[in-house]
Amino acid sequence: MRKGLFITFEGNDGCGKTTISTKVYESLKEKGEPVVYTREPGGNDIAEQIRAVILDPNNTAMDARTEALLYAASRRQHLTEKILPALAEGKIVLCDRFIDSSLAYQGIGRGIGMDEVLQINEFAIENHMPDATIFLSVSLETGWKRVSQRGQLDRLDQESREFHQRVAEGYEQVKARFAQRMIVIDAEADMETVFAQALHHTEEIINKYDKTTACS
Repeated sequence: MRKGLFITFEGNDGCGKTTISTKVYESLKEKGEPVVYTREPGGNDIAEQIRAVILDPNNTAMDARTEALLYAASRRQHLTEKILPALAEGKIVLCDRFIDSSLAYQGIGRGIGMDEVLQINEFAIENHMPDATIFLSVSLETGWKRVSQRGQLDRLDQESREFHQRVAEGYEQVKARFAQRMIVIDAEADMETVFAQALHHTEEIINKYDKTTACS
């Protein structure tokens, strides 16, 4: 049995990450790949309940460290209950957000510190980092405009422009720190163009990984 492969999709709010990652999953599934799709926060029952607490617009009193710990708790449950079992079965796991989001949003956006949030999450995930990350890059202006066109906004969507600017700066630090697994795609283009690039890179990751595991 081949080893499983863990690929995450990241990017600022409004980058089209959920739409693109879902379309990549559907395409791979049609081609017969053993692929599983999931998301964070959430992905399974307990983690989804934590997601509801984190993103509830009414929870404006939530402390920044409480938020970071809730994300880590949700991630831990999601990892042990869904991601690791799928990887153990040799499947390709595509995940809409993972640890990089916490480093950018809570580490830099909330001002806790990237190293501090990384330490919390290292405890939660026990070194189960993504094998590769597809990063969809858009300007703050583009992302802001797209988010504003959504219907109901969650608690993080409703944060200030300054907060989202800090998150964008956080993601720049994340991309530099974990450059070896990052594949950056310009997501300013139309959806079909971005999707085609994301699918191409994802298939490249899978093919390269298959060749590597076959030789090991």
